[in-house]
Amino acid sequence: MGSHGPTAPPPGWRDRLRALANVPPLLSMVWETSRGLTLATLALRLAAAVLPVVQLWIAKLIIDQIVHPRAGRSVWVLLGLEIATVVLGDVLSRATGLIDSLLGDRFTNHVSLRLMEHATRLDLVSFEDPVFYDKLERARRQTTARLGMLGVIATMCQQIITLASLSAAVVVFSPWFLALLVATIVPAFLGETRFTMLAYSMLYRWTPERRELDYLRLLGASNQSAKEVKLLGLGPWLVDRSRALFDRFYRENRALAIRRALTGGALNLLPTAGYYTAYGVIIARTIAGALTLGDLTFLAGAFARSRALIESLFASLNNIAEQALYIKDLFDFFQVEPRIISPATAIPAPRPIRSGFEFRDVSFAYPGAQNVTLSGVSFRLERGQKVALVGENGAGKTTLVKLLARLYDPVSGCILLDGVDLREYSVDDLRSEIGVIFQDFMRYDLLARENIGLGRVEQLANDARIRAAARKSLADNVIEPLAHQYNQMLGRRFDNGVDLSTGQWQKIALARAYMRDAQLLILDEPTASLDARAEYEVFQRFADLTQDKMAVLISHRFSTVRMADRILVLEGGKILEQGSHAQLVAHGGRYAELFELQAAGYR
Repeated sequence: MGSHGPTAPPPGWRDRLRALANVPPLLSMVWETSRGLTLATLALRLAAAVLPVVQLWIAKLIIDQIVHPRAGRSVWVLLGLEIATVVLGDVLSRATGLIDSLLGDRFTNHVSLRLMEHATRLDLVSFEDPVFYDKLERARRQTTARLGMLGVIATMCQQIITLASLSAAVVVFSPWFLALLVATIVPAFLGETRFTMLAYSMLYRWTPERRELDYLRLLGASNQSAKEVKLLGLGPWLVDRSRALFDRFYRENRALAIRRALTGGALNLLPTAGYYTAYGVIIARTIAGALTLGDLTFLAGAFARSRALIESLFASLNNIAEQALYIKDLFDFFQVEPRIISPATAIPAPRPIRSGFEFRDVSFAYPGAQNVTLSGVSFRLERGQKVALVGENGAGKTTLVKLLARLYDPVSGCILLDGVDLREYSVDDLRSEIGVIFQDFMRYDLLARENIGLGRVEQLANDARIRAAARKSLADNVIEPLAHQYNQMLGRRFDNGVDLSTGQWQKIALARAYMRDAQLLILDEPTASLDARAEYEVFQRFADLTQDKMAVLISHRFSTVRMADRILVLEGGKILEQGSHAQLVAHGGRYAELFELQAAGYR
């Protein structure tokens, strides 16, 4: 699991400015989410932006009318207008809140779906990279965590309009007052910005540890891990390990929060001093008779609100700059592109396959790995042929079948299908002709019929095909005794779910493979936890049902492997020997040695 990494330098102004470039694409995503709701919130905020100036001006007129009554102007009419603006402000505020809430829900769903869609396009190797997982984790958090930024941007636009109207009145009286406000607020803004960058840097560095905490929480409260956690007494160890991570993060965060509070408190004295300096000048001018009492009220109110707005705008700008750094993580994820894609001139998979697959001097290494996993592998898988892969763990068997399904591409060499490089075919069309069940097959917390039907998702409503696949894998014997049979929820995640034994889940997974009805079927040790007889029966049935299909079998049990037409023995990423069971035993090589060792265990 992750360890506490070295201290990363906080992002500087250049980083923040570059991050701001992600704000327009984010706003574009909001526009894509709902144009109507976006226009509605903009219109409501525009109307609300001018209300503060109108209210201050009406208040000025009321006071001047009371002090120096003028004919043709009624205080009560002015009061009625002020009440109307207050009511209108409340209506606009509630309407804006409603629209923002609806837009926020739509936006969250929109981004979540885009994340899912993009993740499904990415290569398998991406999901095996911890750096990618850090990026994915941060991107997932942005789906809801950055939702507040949209409100900040909208409010900031509203405040700019309000400030512009208020500033016009303040500037008419004295341009220096507005300059004084800005000058005294800037130091506080810069100080807060510095601590925002430090906070982002800390959270960025802690991404691996936060993933570890999420994993530890899952281990401590998961039905998959509950048995071992209880039997092995792992609860206290998990809690202590989590507490240590929590405490380290808290100590670092506390130190930063204390520094932020002390520095911010000191710097915030400057705008207060600037405001009261200007306020004192306004009072002095009023006493001298240069301003009316209404002017005093208007200017004092405009000045006070301008100060609050400038502070709020700086804080909002700081907030946006901070959140833009996090949004960068979201768009960084969207910029990760798959390498295994269909070419522009992709051709469909052959139906039927005529000659089969051929590996030509294929080598493969995982990104960042020191050693190759496969080296110079060459063999043929002909139409209607069954090939078994044998070798110790780490020999490259699973990697080989992933290459066959084009989940990876070779580092060198090529894989041909009917004499054409796999990279020339449409990826989706090619995979539609391949059915794979891995040892770590999925157990979907879905209905039994859905667990099987996902093997050919476009046929999910084809009940006859689902039942036929279940019969082929003997999963019908598992499903029919269930209370709701094919409509029974499997797994314990949802209400009324029923969990199955490992062997029963394996039959469901095999049914999913049969549902696919592909031209090539691959079984990568999916029956490893079955006893020898049960596994033999499954593979024998598999052999009967794939009589005219190509098949690849991976198993450690030689009683199963021997039914294959040809056996490839892998060692150190290379094909050490190949042939039929009888040929390899007669050869007296590595296969014969492994066969004898296993056979001795049954004597």
